[in-house]
Amino acid sequence: MDSDYDRKSELIAFDDSKTGVKGLVDAGVAKIPRMFIHPQHNLCEKSVSTNAQLRIPIIDLEGVNSDAILRAKIIDKVRNACETWGIFQIVNHGILKSVLEEMIKGIRRFNEQDTEVKKEFYTRDFSKKVIFLSTFDLFQAPAATWKDFFSVLLLLIHQTQQICLRYAGIDIIMEYSKQVKMLADTLFELVAEALGLNSNHLKDMGCAEDLFLVGHYYPACPEPELTLGANTHTDPTFLTVLLQDQVGGLQVLHEKQWVNVNPVPGALVINTGDLLQLVYNDMFRSAKHRVLANHKGPRVSVGSFFSPFNLPPSELYGPIKELLSEENPPKYKETTATDYGTYHSAEEFDGTSALQHFKL
Repeated sequence: MDSDYDRKSELIAFDDSKTGVKGLVDAGVAKIPRMFIHPQHNLCEKSVSTNAQLRIPIIDLEGVNSDAILRAKIIDKVRNACETWGIFQIVNHGILKSVLEEMIKGIRRFNEQDTEVKKEFYTRDFSKKVIFLSTFDLFQAPAATWKDFFSVLLLLIHQTQQICLRYAGIDIIMEYSKQVKMLADTLFELVAEALGLNSNHLKDMGCAEDLFLVGHYYPACPEPELTLGANTHTDPTFLTVLLQDQVGGLQVLHEKQWVNVNPVPGALVINTGDLLQLVYNDMFRSAKHRVLANHKGPRVSVGSFFSPFNLPPSELYGPIKELLSEENPPKYKETTATDYGTYHSAEEFDGTSALQHFKL
């Protein structure tokens, strides 16, 4: 162990630069700073599947709102995917390919603009509705991740905050968000019907009300074997809709093996979050996933996180009563989305789900 290494000073210097990981790449680093090096057991955790037959489910939504027979078949596929994987990809989802492509370009544009402009929005004040940052838990996590991001709480954007979004393209961000919100309404209906609930049950609970959009930018890494783009984690949401480019690197943990979520042109990745697992009393699962660092890059993705960010903080969520019985008693105590998010932030450094804290 290098006794002269001052990790805290390295973290502070990186954070004070406000240039993120891309700033390091632009400076021509040939070796990654020590603060990004992950413990070997994290990097080698679990084996990566070599089984070509083990693939993320791909569900075709064509006809979901116009053909009752097709809808029933789609619901069966959604149920199976949520029970066994916690993640699946969808095609024919109704969002135009041109909108998807422009959204990816917008995230690249924001991250590749003049550094001095981005610095205005670099902050660790998470009450801000627009944030540019690198490793949100930089000073708590055992190692930093090779990724920059900007996040937007779409339903709470004030006109004056749109200035930073014009560099990504405010029109495409708002158009993409509008279409993702419409898609999410359909997805929440399917997920509700999958367990025999009224199609509007989850929407009536406020699950689809608020959209938190995060644009991820993973620069090419000179030593990808030493770090990660995103740590092993689950999402503290009800549902997440992910748009990814064609670089790849996303993996999901399935049957103790990491399985690649290979990009499919025009597809969106859907994963169920912790709050859905909680209210569904473990009938659906929240998938652990991570992102590898890569010699190739940048990798760009856009996560749309659906959770009740703007509902009263006293709003409680617990196992849905209609799903409970003597054979299936409640497994979780009630919690607010805020409290759950707090535990999630504190406990996910090692990939341990915060759901364990709320078990009865």
